[in-house]
Amino acid sequence: MMIETERLILKPLKHNQLQKYIEDDSSLEKEFGLIPSKRSITPNLQKALAQSTLPNVHDQDSEYMFNTLWIIISKADNKIVGDLSFVGKPDQEGEIEIGYGTYEEFRGKGFMIEAVARIIQWAREQPKVKSIYATTVQDNMANYSILQKNNFVQFGEGEGMFTWKLIL
Repeated sequence: MMIETERLILKPLKHNQLQKYIEDDSSLEKEFGLIPSKRSITPNLQKALAQSTLPNVHDQDSEYMFNTLWIIISKADNKIVGDLSFVGKPDQEGEIEIGYGTYEEFRGKGFMIEAVARIIQWAREQPKVKSIYATTVQDNMANYSILQKNNFVQFGEGEGMFTWKLIL
């Protein structure tokens, strides 16, 4: 499974692919025929992915896309330029949380604005999803600019964070 934009491919990682992503040894790029990108996976992120995300990714589960990491591939560069994820399946109200990150060398090129727009479109097609929310650090204007450009509305603030929501 994958979804596309004009410049990007968004691909949810299956269990074995997520393991390769966590190992950060270019084996994932090799599997997809991509040029390795510089990505820095902090030990904390590796631990979170291994302990929280990986156990929840079951390829046979039709909703695994809500639990896994989606890689963002630039068609022109043939590289992974960032990733995004939902934080689990929709809750009882149909709300999901989104998180995302662009690798440093690809920032400022509009890739994440485009990727988030496309994943919103995909989420709208999922019958259980009614809204998407995100949290951003208040002083990271680039991060919340992505949300603003995708019609998210700020609805909360506290502890140095903004909370954003998009009703689908």
